[in-house]
Parts: sequence; C-alpha cells; structure tokens
Amino acid sequence: MGIRIYKPTSPGRRQSSVNDFREITDKRKRPEKSLLERLVRKGGRNHHGVITAPHRGGGARRLYRKIDFKRRKDDCPATVVAIEYDPNRTCHIALLRYEDGEKRYILAPAGLKAGDRVESGPDVEPKAGNTLPLRRVPVGMDVHNIELNAGQGGKLVRSAGTSARLLAREGDWATLVMPSGEMRQVRVECRATIGHVGNPEHQGVKLGKAGRKRHMGRRPKTRAKAMNPVAHPMGGGEGRSNGGRHPCSFKGTPAKGGHTRNPRKVSNRRILRRRKSKRYGQLVLPKR
Repeated sequence: MGIRIYKPTSPGRRQSSVNDFREITDKRKRPEKSLLERLVRKGGRNHHGVITAPHRGGGARRLYRKIDFKRRKDDCPATVVAIEYDPNRTCHIALLRYEDGEKRYILAPAGLKAGDRVESGPDVEPKAGNTLPLRRVPVGMDVHNIELNAGQGGKLVRSAGTSARLLAREGDWATLVMPSGEMRQVRVECRATIGHVGNPEHQGVKLGKAGRKRHMGRRPKTRAKAMNPVAHPMGGGEGRSNGGRHPCSFKGTPAKGGHTRNPRKVSNRRILRRRKSKRYGQLVLPKR
C-alpha cells in the first residue's frame, strides 16, 4: 500500500494525492451483484423534508455493498476471492466464498490476500480475518469489528487502519483499549475479528481541491462567525467578532472539547477511562 502523487499540472493536482489501491486484487472486477443494494440519497433530510444533517447532497452515484458484520456462519471455512474497493467506507472489503457456495463481504483486515482461508466460531484459530468471541481471544491481541451486544453485529473499530487491544478479562467482562484511548468493558460473549483494519494509508490522502469533496457528497460550509446572529450563536457583532462565547454548533452544542455524552447513560459505568481530549491532549475520566 502507498500514496501516489501526480505531476502538478494544476493547482488542485499540486496539493492532492491518491491511494494507489495496491491491495485491490482486480481493479476491473465488478462487485458481486447479489450483494449490492441501491443507495437512496436523502440530501441530509428527514421524512418531513427538513434538513437535519447539514452540508450533505450531490456526489457520485454509489451502490451499497452488504457487509457481514455479524460473522455468525460457524464451522464453515471460507476462501477469500478478492479484495475490493468500497466507496461507502474508508477501508477495503473482502469477498468470501464459503464451502457451501454462499458469498459474503467482510471488512478486509491488513495482510489478508486472495486465496486465504478465514473462519468464524468459538474454536477457530486466532489469526487475522477470523472471528471468535472475546472469551477465546488471547489477551494482548489486536481486534476490530467488535460487537457491543452479542449477536448484534460489529459496531466498534471499523474504519481504515484502526484496531483495539484486548487488555484483560475478568468474569463476564473484557476490557478493551480503543483507538481513541478510551478504555471500556464489553461482555466476553461478544465477537470480534482478529487483526487491524486494512488500508492504513487512508489518513495520508489529501483531497487537494473542493471538487473532490463535492464528489463525496459534501457541500460547502459557511463559517459561523460570518453568519447573522439569527442564524447561529457565533454570528453577528461588529468586525470579526467571535460572539463572546465558547465555540458551539448552531444548536448550542459545544464544538471543541465540551462533554456531549449523556451523564445518565447506563453504559457509562462500563467506560473505565474516557478518550483523549482533543482540546487539551489529556485523558478525561468519566464522572461517577
């Protein structure tokens, strides 16, 4: 894997870089048709037609790839047919063909190649690409695609280049250190996939121009301090005023370092250490 930089034939091209997609098995291969689904664009609007997610709209047309986040097909080994590109996520995906002929997509861990065999179940070998309960994962291993509730499917650690580390097990709970630095407990019957998520160079890609962001379905953003006070709490004032308050969203939610998690949430007791604060660069302990 690597990042490719083209000749600076234009200002946008001068500042941009692209992924070389060296992990992709065959760039001309069409995705598996039985695992595709039409992706309907909402433009950030809810069922009333009101924009609830701003700065969304447009972009290149996509087809959604159905990913098997649950990995519940036990005692049936699968062969990796190909590593493919997925426009809906930062990591690559792997097409599996099980011994009974069924095909499924999974998140491609680092190092997985076409022709490799992967399995899922409580008694499989803990190697990259295999999925097993946290009860059977050796302490100290890196995992991804972690379930929060058993049978629900992987919810945590799914973006490119990330992984969580299994720190300890005590009774019915396993302690994990997340990529953000947060330390939390998950029940040992929840499943996780061994290894790091692939495509770690994604973080180093520079878009270089606004047009590439529009291709991704992201519309321009107006600075809050450039708005009128009726449109944003940070707007208005004589000259370039910051509004006289801490940075926030147009609804008043703190934007930099403020706590937005509900203190009454039941799962707070399972967070042993909060993630690193972006503002102060330190670990924030949860309020008991």
